[in-house]
Amino acid sequence: MQRHTGDDELAPVALRTAAPTSPRAAHHLPDPAYAITTRGLVKSYPGPEGTLTHAVRGLDLDVRRGETFAFLGPNGAGKSTTIAMLCALARPTSGHATVAGADVLTRPHEVRRRVGMLFQHSAVDPDLTAEQNLHIHARLYGLPRSQARRRTAEVLETAGLTDRRRSPVRTLSGGMRRRLEIARQLLHAPGVLFLDEPTTGLDPHARAQVWEHLRALRERHGSTLFVTTHYLEEAENCDRIAIIDRGRLVAQGTPSALKAAIGDDRVVLRTGDDAAAQQVVRRIAPPDRAVTVDAGGVCLRVPGGSSWIPRLCAGLEARGIAVHAASATPPTLDDVFFHHAGRSLDATPPDRTPLDPVGGTR
Repeated sequence: MQRHTGDDELAPVALRTAAPTSPRAAHHLPDPAYAITTRGLVKSYPGPEGTLTHAVRGLDLDVRRGETFAFLGPNGAGKSTTIAMLCALARPTSGHATVAGADVLTRPHEVRRRVGMLFQHSAVDPDLTAEQNLHIHARLYGLPRSQARRRTAEVLETAGLTDRRRSPVRTLSGGMRRRLEIARQLLHAPGVLFLDEPTTGLDPHARAQVWEHLRALRERHGSTLFVTTHYLEEAENCDRIAIIDRGRLVAQGTPSALKAAIGDDRVVLRTGDDAAAQQVVRRIAPPDRAVTVDAGGVCLRVPGGSSWIPRLCAGLEARGIAVHAASATPPTLDDVFFHHAGRSLDATPPDRTPLDPVGGTR
């Protein structure tokens, strides 16, 4: 898949906090270079005793036309709420957003006509055939009968399901069903396709098939794909990533730039006595580096991890501690998330913060 490069690859990954100053941005006019733009997007829900709960807090995003953009975060971070606002299915509490050239607040019907939305859970009728499901959806979007038949045939071919067009959906594999649901969202040729956890519940092989299909869509149609996921390896497939935690955007950039900003490698030493080895490594390692012990062994993060391994092994062996294995691995996206959020991506997120009636944190 062709990746977008340019300013974002070399720019700092720290989030921009300054308000836009261009006349276009000041008047909330859509920039034709971007498929999605948000500024200060907030979604709050009423809670008990007059409190408010913020699901999304001041979100600023810019998604270029034709790119594959990953929205990464744990369950409950605000990913699905953001998609609902961007698809004009939920009204923002404050802030603004333009999607496919239309404002979600002032032109919500136009936004819905211009986007496709793949939900987490299946929305196709299992008793109808693949072809029938698509034809009905096309008619609901207002396509004339002849155009609906033509588009149904086209998207079935795009999904690689032409030979299964008369098969009841219940007879299709999980990967085929997901490709059918993606095809259904392409019937009206949307400018932006939102995919909310597109491979949840699929086995690894089916997940790989879905991503191959998404790559083909991007290359064939130039579609803008906005994908939410908590699978780190899937986020690696995307041109750029935004990481959300507790409703706030904590980092964004290309996968390589985000990992490069962390810098430090993870060194793991498996020894004959990890508790004793931890004390030795602490004396050898730089004083500002945390040295921990987990199921893998003694762990620390240092720049140029491979160059540290001989020194650490020599120090341990000099004190009679056998080293059974040693490794140094570069930063991962989970390391990026941990760096910005202080916890692993797969950790259970805390409850959203309740606010008092005037918006102060309790």
